[in-house]
Amino acid sequence: MDIIKGLISFILHIDEHLIDIIQIFDLWSYAILFLIVFVETGVVVFPFLPGDSLLFASGAFAAVGAFNIVLLLVVFFSAAVIGDTVNYHIGKKVGTSIPPNSWLGKMINKEKMEKAEDFFNKHGGKTIIFARFMPFIRTFAPFVAGASRMNYRYFITYNIIGGAIWVLLCTIAGYFFGNIPIIKNNFSTVILLIIFISVLPAIIAFIKERFSK
Repeated sequence: MDIIKGLISFILHIDEHLIDIIQIFDLWSYAILFLIVFVETGVVVFPFLPGDSLLFASGAFAAVGAFNIVLLLVVFFSAAVIGDTVNYHIGKKVGTSIPPNSWLGKMINKEKMEKAEDFFNKHGGKTIIFARFMPFIRTFAPFVAGASRMNYRYFITYNIIGGAIWVLLCTIAGYFFGNIPIIKNNFSTVILLIIFISVLPAIIAFIKERFSK
C-alpha cells in the first residue's frame, strides 16, 4: 500500500521530484530519466511508471535551463524505442516458450496466436503508434506484438515513428506550456488531466465495445 501511495505521489508531484533528481544527480539525471522511460516501456510488469507526465515535466524544466532540450529529446527517444524493442523480444520469447498444455498455453492457443499475428501484421502499425499515448496499453502493446510474431521490420518502423511522435509532442508541449503561471501553479491538476486525456481513447473504445454488444 505504501508503495502504491509513493508511486501516486511521485507521478502527481513529479515536478518536485525532478527538482530533487536534478539537484542530487546533476548530469546523471539524464540516465535516470532514460531508465524510467526504458523500464516503463520495456518491462511489461512496470506499466504504472510515469510516461507522458514525465516527458511534459522534463520539457518544462528544459525551458528554464535545467535540461538541454535536444539532449533530453534524444534520451527520451532512445529509451522509448529501445524499451519497446526489448518488450517485443520478451513477448516473442515468452509467447513461443509457453507449454501448449499449460493453462496459459490453452488460453493462448495456436489459433488465437495466428489471429493476433494476422491482426498485428495488418493493423499493428496504428496500434503501436496510438498505444504510445495510452498508459498501461503502451507497455503491453509491444509485448503482445512480439508474442503474436508481428513482422519485426513492420514493428520497428512504427516503433520508431510512434516513439518520435510521442516524445516530441509531450516534451515540446511541456517546453512551451509547462511554465505558464496557471499551469505551473496547478501542476498536479495538469498531470491528472494529462493522464485522463491519455486513457480517454481506451475508455471510449471500451464504451463502444459494450454498446456494440
